[in-house]
Amino acid sequence: MRKSEGGLVYSTESGRMCPACRQPLAGCACAARAAAALKGDGVARVSRESKGRGGKTVTLVRGLALDAEALAALGKKLRSACGTGGTVKDGVLEIQGDHAERVVELLKAEGFVAKRAGG
Repeated sequence: MRKSEGGLVYSTESGRMCPACRQPLAGCACAARAAAALKGDGVARVSRESKGRGGKTVTLVRGLALDAEALAALGKKLRSACGTGGTVKDGVLEIQGDHAERVVELLKAEGFVAKRAGG
């Protein structure tokens, strides 16, 4: 059965059902698997991008195998060191401006394997 076809959402026996694995939420293992399978291979790839952003340049950091809280904390450190804003979206750190070289140095100082990606 495909997810788009719908399915059992609530059962009077067990309550709400997980939409991904169709198991009761109390016995669902999807969250545990998602936490175990962190995005990234441990190599931080730092790139610069300006497409689709109205000409504004952002520095992107991909590939860090960190959970959401650790990624947010690292993003805060990088943003404050660069003196700029940014966000975390879908496991990718976005830092406003062209700070690729500085971010690579900061990541290496934090103990991460970091390299420059793109042009």
